[in-house]
Amino acid sequence: MVEKKKTVHFNIIKNDPLDGHKGYNPGVLNLENMTPIFIDVAEQEAFIDIGAMHAKSKVEKGLRFVPNIEELPNPKWYWLVWVTVERNENGPFYYGVTACDLATDREARRGYKIFPDHVNKMDKSLKGHFIVDHMDEPSKKTLAEFLKKQEGGLWENSSDELKKKLGVE
Repeated sequence: MVEKKKTVHFNIIKNDPLDGHKGYNPGVLNLENMTPIFIDVAEQEAFIDIGAMHAKSKVEKGLRFVPNIEELPNPKWYWLVWVTVERNENGPFYYGVTACDLATDREARRGYKIFPDHVNKMDKSLKGHFIVDHMDEPSKKTLAEFLKKQEGGLWENSSDELKKKLGVE
């Protein structure tokens, strides 16, 4: 008889899972206000792909990820930027913005990313950090332009720290 492996399921919770109740499951994360944005480094195009929340974005699908970049003969580089939005008295604003790198090689059907880094940057975004210093300047500019175009006053309500880190003052 073959033993079935136990799998851990991760659920994205909508709304406040602890609303009116302080006990069971206090460590649940609410990812409702987070959006993954990809930046194609070569094309300097930014786009949203919600599939990245489960590592099933258009960029990632169909690839086997390897821990060594040398296994990709022709890497195409992307930034995966985790953007968290919160609301204050002025309205919605960009609360956390963190970026991690990712490379793909469609021909070799391989991809490269450091999984723990992606998880940690997602967590940092949820906690209101801005980690974009390691991005190249053109990609920072592309990200800033993309964030500015979003409706609802998000950019205008966001901190000067974010704008400074993205080179916009």
